[in-house]
Amino acid sequence: MALVNIDGEDLVVVIEGLDKLWAFKSSLTIPLANVRGATADPGIAADPKGIRAPGAHLPGVITAGTFHLDGEKVFWDVKDPSKAVVIELADERYTRLVLQVDNPRATVALVEKALR
Repeated sequence: MALVNIDGEDLVVVIEGLDKLWAFKSSLTIPLANVRGATADPGIAADPKGIRAPGAHLPGVITAGTFHLDGEKVFWDVKDPSKAVVIELADERYTRLVLQVDNPRATVALVEKALR
């Protein structure tokens, strides 16, 4: 699971627990200027992931780490797709962050409010 917060002009994602190990990351900091938006998207778990490098993918159990698909890098940290949030980015290492959060609606609202 991930914690998403706003710290000044940055979006900060903290990866919790053993997900740090599977995702090969403990946190990400993205300038808000490079965040395009956020949506709750439980259906994204069914989408193709691409090539894992580095990370972990056990279908129905966990998708975590960096995945390469169609020339894009996407960061995943999802065990429970019903709690998935997608954060779209521009001019960053990743084009998208797909994260499991405790409350998807609250996370989307937090990101959208910070972008106004």
